[in-house]
Amino acid sequence: MDEMEEELKCPVCGSFYREPIILPCSHNICQACARNILVQTPEAESPQSSRASGSGVSDYDYLDLDKMSLYSEADSGYGSYGGFVSTPTTPCQKSPNGVRVFPPTVPQPPHPQHLLPQPGSLPPIPRNSCITCPQCHRSLILDERGLRGFPKNRVLEGVVDRYQQSKAAALKCQLCEKSPKEAIVMCEQCDVFYCDPCRLRCHPPRGPLAKHRLVPPAQGRISRRTSPRKISTCTEHELENLSMYCVQCKMPVCYQCLEEGKHGTHEVKALGAMWKLHKGQLSQALNGLSDRASEAKEFLVQLRNMVQHIQENGVEFEACLVAQCDALIDALNRRKAQLLSRVNKEHEHKLKVVRDQISHCTVKLRQTTGLMEYCLEVIKENDPSGFLQISDALIRRVHMTESQWGKGTLTPRMTSDFDLTLDSGPLLQTIHQLDFVQMKVSSPVPAAPMLQLEECCTQNNSATLSWKQPPLSTIAVEGYILELDDGNGGPFREVYVGSETICTVDGLHFNSTYKARVKAFNASGVGQYSKTLIMQTSEIAWFTFDPASAHPDIILSNDNLTVTCNSYDDRVVMGNSAFSRGVHYWEMTVDRYDNHPDPAFGIARGDVLKDVMLGKDDKAWAMTDGGISKGATIGVLLDFTRRIVIFLLNDEQQGPVAFEAIEGLYYPAISLNRNVQVTLHTGLPIPDFYTPGEADPTSSVC
Repeated sequence: MDEMEEELKCPVCGSFYREPIILPCSHNICQACARNILVQTPEAESPQSSRASGSGVSDYDYLDLDKMSLYSEADSGYGSYGGFVSTPTTPCQKSPNGVRVFPPTVPQPPHPQHLLPQPGSLPPIPRNSCITCPQCHRSLILDERGLRGFPKNRVLEGVVDRYQQSKAAALKCQLCEKSPKEAIVMCEQCDVFYCDPCRLRCHPPRGPLAKHRLVPPAQGRISRRTSPRKISTCTEHELENLSMYCVQCKMPVCYQCLEEGKHGTHEVKALGAMWKLHKGQLSQALNGLSDRASEAKEFLVQLRNMVQHIQENGVEFEACLVAQCDALIDALNRRKAQLLSRVNKEHEHKLKVVRDQISHCTVKLRQTTGLMEYCLEVIKENDPSGFLQISDALIRRVHMTESQWGKGTLTPRMTSDFDLTLDSGPLLQTIHQLDFVQMKVSSPVPAAPMLQLEECCTQNNSATLSWKQPPLSTIAVEGYILELDDGNGGPFREVYVGSETICTVDGLHFNSTYKARVKAFNASGVGQYSKTLIMQTSEIAWFTFDPASAHPDIILSNDNLTVTCNSYDDRVVMGNSAFSRGVHYWEMTVDRYDNHPDPAFGIARGDVLKDVMLGKDDKAWAMTDGGISKGATIGVLLDFTRRIVIFLLNDEQQGPVAFEAIEGLYYPAISLNRNVQVTLHTGLPIPDFYTPGEADPTSSVC
């Protein structure tokens, strides 16, 4: 019930309502506070008294009066109410806007004896008094009844009493301005709880207050609870109880109001029936408000949980960020160590070169100096015949030594500068651009694509795959990622990224089993993988000569299976398939062989020289003319399991193993000139005499 406490406090004094009255605007105020905020308008500007509270004007008339009043807060500048007036002011004291503030108690002039007010009664309300609601700031001119023209809110008074009685804490003083102290007495006549200092100051035991009965606070609470509740009476007919409800004016009325007052022609209903009806309407309205309050409580729980999750996620994200930055720093430190190692090697190399040159130059200088000193001593000799015997040899030695100090000898072989410039600009720019990526959550990630098995196939060492999105999927797709393994059970690798739904992958290994899968992606992220498809490439290699990589002088025919040349120099042509794994065999027949042209047959890397005989560089391994003639058949057996190459001539092996330690990616190749024409035969089985062995554990496959 603590949340309800603000509803039970007067907007003027800030304390619980005491004898609250209902203003026409439906707001409440203590009766004593209402007297405190009364103002008196100038006599010449006073509106007609016909607009007073009980002169036949309805609630809606008061709203119109508020809009038209010259004495409203917006027009007059009469402002907020800070509470009770603490210091008395005289009735003639005016504010700049022409209104006068009346204090709670104003000394009255002497009255005739028969007109003296009764003890404890309040002074009469001056004429032309105006009251402004402290909450909505609407103004109202009071009639001759004054504050008695406003109905008392008995319900609110009862709620306040029940609320105060439900508080288990000690009763507090009602007159302490800041922090109320514990009350020690209650005045039954004043109905106020006092602490000791406030009692001495505000309720001294002398004068008229001496007859008041002071009781302990607990007893005063009981007396409040047991005091009979007053019955609401009509504000216009004080002797009549409210028994009917005017539907048009929306207010309780008495029988006399129906007979004499303005409500005679209005629709009225029984007070009890309308009481039950409005209670039901309020209950229904409270049900909806209760649902909103329950939702608000659940929302608050959600927000509190969110606060906890934000704190936990913040700690986790901070740790992740620190770990990522530490990983970057570690990588930078490792790269720093590598670069320093290169600098040290360059440093040691420069020092070695310069020191070797110093040593060499020192030895030669010592020899030269010794020769010079020896020649000077010889010149000093006076024996002509002896001098002439050795002078020619000495002259030759001097000239030879001088020539050894020729151009470049006295030039440093190494500069002192380090020709190493660290290109850190791109990295610094990347570091400055390092930022968080905001994930877009406007749409979900795509669903897993479906492989179209009827369109997926393999041919030779190529594989074609086709896929599509699920039929019921409506999620936007920006592209696809196709992945294949290495054909030997290794990890998957990306072979295609794009928006197409069909892809052909060339250059696979022959006689190998590949696994393929595909996934889709969009701006929100990457979706799930499709089902894995297993494909088998051809067991035997079928290939032709490749015109794209051949020397321009090469002439191909017979669907690129027959080759010759239009040059007398040797030219190289390779096959259109490469091998790096397995056992492969192919043959070439010599169709034309004139003037001993020396063709070469074998294998080559992709960057082999095309204008020299095959095998002249370190990019190829070949067999040259050795018993070759027109009609001869040359066979090439390439075994990557043993890493060897064997040549055959007319189905006979040419010696033992031709080449060993073969590894990497190789193409079938041949070099020839215009005097030779050769036809290629592929898709052949391995010769019967050869049994493939197990793979060499030291071999590597590209």
